[in-house]
Amino acid sequence: MEHAVHQGRNVKRFREMLGIKQEVLAFDLGEDWNQKKISLLEQKEVIDHSLLQQISKVLKIPVEAIENFDEQQAINIINNTVTNNDNAVMHALYINNATINPVDKIVQLHEEKIALYERMLKEKDDMMNRLEKLIQNK
Repeated sequence: MEHAVHQGRNVKRFREMLGIKQEVLAFDLGEDWNQKKISLLEQKEVIDHSLLQQISKVLKIPVEAIENFDEQQAINIINNTVTNNDNAVMHALYINNATINPVDKIVQLHEEKIALYERMLKEKDDMMNRLEKLIQNK
């Protein structure tokens, strides 16, 4: 059974994952846009390609992500990947008698946490810049 991708719902999903409110997306798309118009857009199953290009530019994601993202497929891929990786790791541990150094793992996790915080700070700065532009234009 063919499952149609709902592009408006995908716009909403990506917008929410990025922590962007409808008002901010509307502001970034231009003066013809407002929160209500974004809400209506997110209900559309199919969105004009040129508009998808504008949205993808604002959200900084590929157009193809909006056009092709299928939640059920993503869940299946993640489930299969996690299962396959878990099996591969367990296999490697049993075959190679590999040992994991807990200190190295803690250091790795700490470095990943620092990188995450740096990305979050950059996103916060970007959001502050957008809000300052919004305030200045009012």
